[in-house]
Parts: sequence; C-alpha cells; structure tokens
Amino acid sequence: MGKTVFLLLLFITIGSSACYAQDAGVRLFAHRAGAHELDENTMEAFKTTYSKGIRGFETDVRRTKDGKLVIFHDDSFERMLGIQGKIEDLSLAEIKKLRTKKGNPIPTLDEVVAFFKDKPDVYIEFEMKTNKPMYGEAELQTYCAELYKKTYENKPEGSDYVLTSFDKRPLQYLKSTYPNVDLLFIKGVALTQSLVDEAKAMGINRIGANVHATTRNMVIDAKKQGITVSLWPGRSVNDFLLGVYLGSDYLCSDVPLAVTEWVKANAPQIKLK
Repeated sequence: MGKTVFLLLLFITIGSSACYAQDAGVRLFAHRAGAHELDENTMEAFKTTYSKGIRGFETDVRRTKDGKLVIFHDDSFERMLGIQGKIEDLSLAEIKKLRTKKGNPIPTLDEVVAFFKDKPDVYIEFEMKTNKPMYGEAELQTYCAELYKKTYENKPEGSDYVLTSFDKRPLQYLKSTYPNVDLLFIKGVALTQSLVDEAKAMGINRIGANVHATTRNMVIDAKKQGITVSLWPGRSVNDFLLGVYLGSDYLCSDVPLAVTEWVKANAPQIKLK
C-alpha cells in the first residue's frame, strides 16, 4: 500500500475515531539511536539525532567480562565491527580499543546517561540483553541493580526511562525489587489478548509488539485494559504511518530523521511527541 493511501486512511481515522478523540499524537523514538540512518548505538548517533530534534530513543545494554555495562545490540561483533568475539568475553579496557566499521567506539552506559542527564523531557528505552548469551541468576541480579541505579538516579526532569526485555527474568526481578521501575515486555509477534495477559501476569502495563501483525481493534482493546502500546519494527515512513493508523502510543523507528522530515512536509496534523 502506498503512502497516499496510508495517509488517506490515517486522516479518516483521526477525524472519526474515538481512539484519537483526546490525543492524535504519538511518541516517536529512535531505534538504537537511528539504526538505518547512523552508526547505531554510538555517541555520534545519540548526539546527531538529539541535535535534529529527536527526543525518544532506544538502546541496548550488555555486561562486559569485568562487570561493566556497555551499549551494544548484537551478541557478536561480526556485523558491526567485522571481527570475531562478543561483549561478554572482553574487559571494558579491551572493548574501548575497538571501533565499529564506521570508526566509532562502543560507548558505556555511563556515557549515554551522562549525555542525557542535563536534557529534560526525553524518553529512553534501555533494552536488557540478558539471554543471548544467557546470564546466570547472580549475574542477572547484579546487572539489573546496576542498570536501575545508573539510569534512575540520573534521569533528567520530565523524562521517562523504561527498562525493557524479551527475557522475562530481568523484568520479574526488577518488578519485585524496585516497585517504581517502569518496564516494557517485548515480543516480535502481534499484539494479542494472550500477550496482554502475559504482561499483566508480571504486573507490566507496557508492551512492545509487531506493527505488521497487529490489528487496530486489538490496540484499542489493549488500551482499554490499561496497556501502553509500543509497536515495531519501523524501517520506513510507511511503517510509521501504519503504526499511527493502528493507534499505537509509541512507535520505534530505524529512520526517525526521515519520518520527522516527512511528517513536517506532508502531515503536520500528526503530532510527534
């Protein structure tokens, strides 16, 4: 379906649906700080997207061999660095000597948190990469405690910091240990009632689900049950428009700069938060 048809459907929906009666806006956030536009999960990517007006971000947190938290998505270096190995097998000192294929260092969680500490009103999802490889229970609890402390003690005013995972273990541990933590359960499947029930069983009211498999009626039903809906992946402007049509509260995008420019030029009625 082309953008013109998407846009027509979108405007009809915004004009007529109770789902948008109070709020026709959506929170756009940059997946890995703009994975298809910049060198993902690097300080260069965070700084560039922020400088261009993006105020929502997603990133990934892993633990080094010597127990330090760093920002990296994959469970190996091959795609990003072109070498063998993984974060969990190296010390922080060894990792800081490495460079991505585009020449950027791998940042620490401390560096990312420090960058945003004086920047109010941002939304950041910190995805906990604890199951590939599988972290043991003691390591997992140490990881969760440090991640919670570093993020929540440095959260800027008016901001939302959300700890997310496909792995239920860190979500369950954090929920039982830190009652005020904001959590999101991710799955690469459609938003369904069974997924809503799965999240509710953990006491979690945020879900990240697949934008292409999800129906609009299910988004509406989930919201009625108090669920905040986040949809992904967002690899194009069309993916973004689909997410807005479905009524998602949050939309993850690999191309946040392209989406922002397209909305400004073609659909200013869509309010990006």
